[in-house]
Amino acid sequence: MNDLLRLILLDANTQWVLIGTMLLGIASGVLGGIALLRKQSLIGDAVAHAALPGICIAFLLSGEKSLIVLLIGATITGLLAAYSIQFIISSTIIKEDAAICLVLSVFFGFGIVLLTKVSQTPSGNKSGLDDFIFGQAASLVGNDVKLMAGAAAVLIFITALIFKELKVLTFDPSFAKGLGLPTGLLNFLFLSLLVAAVVVGIQAVGVILMAALLITPAIAARYWTNSLSKMIVISGIFGALSGMAGTLISTLGEGLPTGPFIVVTATALFLISMLFAPERGLVTKWIKRMANNKQLRNNKLLQGEKRSGYHEL
Repeated sequence: MNDLLRLILLDANTQWVLIGTMLLGIASGVLGGIALLRKQSLIGDAVAHAALPGICIAFLLSGEKSLIVLLIGATITGLLAAYSIQFIISSTIIKEDAAICLVLSVFFGFGIVLLTKVSQTPSGNKSGLDDFIFGQAASLVGNDVKLMAGAAAVLIFITALIFKELKVLTFDPSFAKGLGLPTGLLNFLFLSLLVAAVVVGIQAVGVILMAALLITPAIAARYWTNSLSKMIVISGIFGALSGMAGTLISTLGEGLPTGPFIVVTATALFLISMLFAPERGLVTKWIKRMANNKQLRNNKLLQGEKRSGYHEL
């Protein structure tokens, strides 16, 4: 097993995929943490599903599977979905959850129709667009991974630059507006970053599982701290660990999908956090409660012994 793992790590393509999924995990964890506190996590799910019709349209127009062209198409429809949700919420009586469900189902249904159309074209069977549904990191070549890693690094850098402004906007939008911050522009920029993170990761993780990579590390990190800054850092670490572990596990066997293993690893980290986090873990709380109950019983026994002593006197 060690020799096999050493050979895998020495493979240049595996190294690039490992770096790419690690940076993708960091970007997803950081942006997912902010989205969780802004109660916009499900928008990432809608955007991920909305990327599929953009990918199909880009392929039908270009006639080739160029990653840059496909990602441009995914970005356009992803942004359209995100801003459609915001428009529906602000302009109609429809609530946010209904708006997200509506946009997600319409865009994903349209994407499946287009995917069927692509499969009927002469080159459709060889297009490999099915990989975007569940992800196929093994199909990435060096240039694809460099593009994905570079985009993820840019997302992390931009988020770090505007983190203070996003922090104020997340917890007190009225105060942010009073400070003169461009709240509308910041909302637009954050949604764009969220869309970009989804688009960057769809080939590795897939449109169906990408939402899990945004949400799961953030929820796991929430168990460990009450500080936003620490939560974002922990979420990014969990995302990176999920990306790296999922990639390594998938390389140990032929045909093992990377995306699902990344999500399974993130879920395992969440379960560990939910059970064993120092302050909020369920097992930790149970142990503390048992210790507290034992202390109360000991105190009652001591009080009973003292009363008995007083009566004897």
